[in-house]
Amino acid sequence: MRYLLMICFDESTAASAPPATEAETVAWVEKLDAQGVRKLGDRLRPVRDATTVRVREGQVLLGDGPFAETKEQIGGFDLIECEDLDQAIAIASEHPVARYGTVEVRPLVEG
Repeated sequence: MRYLLMICFDESTAASAPPATEAETVAWVEKLDAQGVRKLGDRLRPVRDATTVRVREGQVLLGDGPFAETKEQIGGFDLIECEDLDQAIAIASEHPVARYGTVEVRPLVEG
């Protein structure tokens, strides 16, 4: 089964993340790539570069930044393929950002 891991953190405090986090994240990615579990992933540009798109009554409405007001933003993603949710959770719990942010695990609709 495939799962999307949404890597979320507060951009304003990301600079204060432990210094080893970037190197640990690279190691995490390389490990999953070598195992064939990670299918795709990347970092996202800062939330200030985001554009929201909504259509209301036939009109396209654009907005700057994320739609939701929240302290944490999605800073990256990984698409993984696992046997089950337990394995996906175990993989997500090993992501370095999980120690100071959030990793949301969401199954993809298969079929």
